[in-house]
Amino acid sequence: MPDSIRAGQPAATVHVIMGARTSDRSHQTTMTPFTAKVLAWYGRHGRQTLPWHAARDPYRIWISEIMLQQTQVATVVPYFTRFVERFPTVDSLAAAPIDAVLHLWTGLGYYARARNLHCAAQMIASEHGGRFPADFESVCRLPGIGRSTAGAILAFAHGRRHAILDGNVKRVLTRVYRIDAWPGRRAVEQRLWELAEQHTPQRRIAAYTQAIMDLGATVCRRRPLCAACPLTVECGAYRDGNPLAYPVPAPRKHKPTRTVTMVMIHNRNTAVLLERRPPAGIWGGLWGFPEVEASGDVADAVAQRFGLKIHLETPWKPVRHSFTHYHLTITPQPAALVGRAGAMMESREIVWYNPGSPDSRGLAAPVKRLLQVLRNEL
Repeated sequence: MPDSIRAGQPAATVHVIMGARTSDRSHQTTMTPFTAKVLAWYGRHGRQTLPWHAARDPYRIWISEIMLQQTQVATVVPYFTRFVERFPTVDSLAAAPIDAVLHLWTGLGYYARARNLHCAAQMIASEHGGRFPADFESVCRLPGIGRSTAGAILAFAHGRRHAILDGNVKRVLTRVYRIDAWPGRRAVEQRLWELAEQHTPQRRIAAYTQAIMDLGATVCRRRPLCAACPLTVECGAYRDGNPLAYPVPAPRKHKPTRTVTMVMIHNRNTAVLLERRPPAGIWGGLWGFPEVEASGDVADAVAQRFGLKIHLETPWKPVRHSFTHYHLTITPQPAALVGRAGAMMESREIVWYNPGSPDSRGLAAPVKRLLQVLRNEL
């Protein structure tokens, strides 16, 4: 293994007496100075009142952990609250139509998480009697759950000892141990898992799991607040004066730009034509405007696909939406339906949607914003 990956020496272990009765050796455990300091910091500064941890309900913890993937706590809290009010149990989520699930996810992004959540709920209902599984292997088999997410769920719900390695934890470990290589490399990730395991204590598992997440999210941020960090003595990056150098970024790739025209066809009743996108891919399963490649003939494409004759109106100013791997430039193209819809009937995949009376269906964020503008225009 390269020296850059081995960088940093494991901290020595110390014995810490947990709980008020220090004479009771049943409360004694072994943890590294790293772990002891993180837990002490958490007791003073950590987020200990998050809404999904109060009852240690595995279902609620699962929902929160999926929402927290790629999304900050402050953004997740209102979505989580609405979601569990609408779907308070695994069975209620499993029985819900996917449109209702995607509707409550609108604006949170990364919609594959919602589709996986719905699919996993159906698996839990059919294979586990509606009870979220409590063993690591079964949890990992659920769609959308990997090793770190499974470990977090079981740590919070049952106090099981499983290390976690989300983006926040990776940032802390790469700085403390000066790991001078991209964490996406397999050997680097393996080293990070070893370190995560080393510092996960035998007791206070839930507290430590939240503590290390919180430290990365609130102190050891991309632009760290080193003066507030409990690990400055241990941190190699801090000693070297270059914490911004860690973690090493992924090899830079050029993000291509795709251009598309979204055709906003409205009828005399001020309803707008929407179609459901394919179940896989970006915005999979969500509802949106018909799309035409920027170089295509819009009216001809609409006639061929839907059998509709339309009158194109003045296009709106293009809007830009960025994904992980590419940028999307959208030209909103309003169009009036000429005549009647004719033989084209509404189906499960095509609807006339009234933006003035929105219903419970999943909409991509740009589509939702365009519909809000259309509501005032029509």
